[in-house]
Amino acid sequence: MGIVIALLMAINSLYAQANTFDMPKDSSALKIERPVNSAFTFDMGSSSILDTYLSPIKYTGMNLRLGYERLQAMKFNPVPWVMQMDAGIEYQRTKNIPRNHSMHSLMIEYQWGMMHRWNVMPGLQLMAGGSTRFRGGAIYNSYNSNNPVSPKIHWSLNLTGMAVYNTNIGNLPVTFRYQASLPFIGAFFSPEYGESFYEIYLGNLENIVHCGWWGNRFDMRNVLTVDLHFGRTSLRIGYRGQIETSFVNNLNYHFYTNSFIIGVSGEWMSLRPRENTTEKARIISALY
Repeated sequence: MGIVIALLMAINSLYAQANTFDMPKDSSALKIERPVNSAFTFDMGSSSILDTYLSPIKYTGMNLRLGYERLQAMKFNPVPWVMQMDAGIEYQRTKNIPRNHSMHSLMIEYQWGMMHRWNVMPGLQLMAGGSTRFRGGAIYNSYNSNNPVSPKIHWSLNLTGMAVYNTNIGNLPVTFRYQASLPFIGAFFSPEYGESFYEIYLGNLENIVHCGWWGNRFDMRNVLTVDLHFGRTSLRIGYRGQIETSFVNNLNYHFYTNSFIIGVSGEWMSLRPRENTTEKARIISALY
C-alpha cells in the first residue's frame, strides 16, 4: 500500500499547480467543511460459480448483497484528494445444470482507498488512485461428503478510476457515476487439488498461500450508479458487475455476478460541540 500512496503523492505534486485555482486566495479566512457522502445499498441479480475443488461443473443462480459506501474529501488536501470506503456482505444460492444440487456462497469484503480528482469541465470530475481490499468467505456444496466447503480469502492492492457527472434532468439534480477497480497484486488462499482440510489441520501447510497477480488471478469490478436528488436524501439506482478468477494448484475458480443496485444516499455534515458554523465556511464535497 505504501508504494501506491507514494505514486499517488507523486502525481499530486505534478498536478498541484493545476488545482491552485480551486483554493481561495486567503484560505485561512475560510473554514473548510468536508461533508460525508454515505450510501446504503441492496443488490439483487444473477451469479455464476465454478470451483473445481468442489465440482467440475458450473453452478448458476441468484446474488444478493447489502452494502455501505462512504466518500469524503481528505483532511490534508481536500480539493484534489478523496477517500473512499466500501463494505458489503453478499450471498449466492446456485444450482447445477440439471437443477438437482445446490451450492451456497457467503462473502464479506472491505475496501479502502484514496483518489486524486481533476475538474475536467463544469459538472464533470475524473478520479484515479489506489485501494486495498480484503474479501473472505466460503462456498458450500451440499452434495459433497468429503470436501463440502471451499474457503475463500483474498487480499489485494488495486488500481481504481471514477468518472462523476453532475447535471439536471428538468428540475431534478442527478449524479451519474462510473467506477472500475482492478487488483494488480495480492495474496490468496488455495488448497492443493484433492487436499482435505483435515490434512491442513494436521500441518500440511505447503503451497496454500499464493501471490496473486495477473498470471494466476484476474479480478475486476464495474459499478454504474445514478443518484436522483430529492432534497437532502437521494435515491440510488445502478448496476454492479464482479469478476473473480484464479487458476492455481490445478484448481480453476470463476465467480461472476451481475446485479441491479437500489439504495439511498446523501451528504451529512459532522457536528462538533462548542464550534460555531460560520457563513464563510467552504463546503468541499467528495461526489456532488
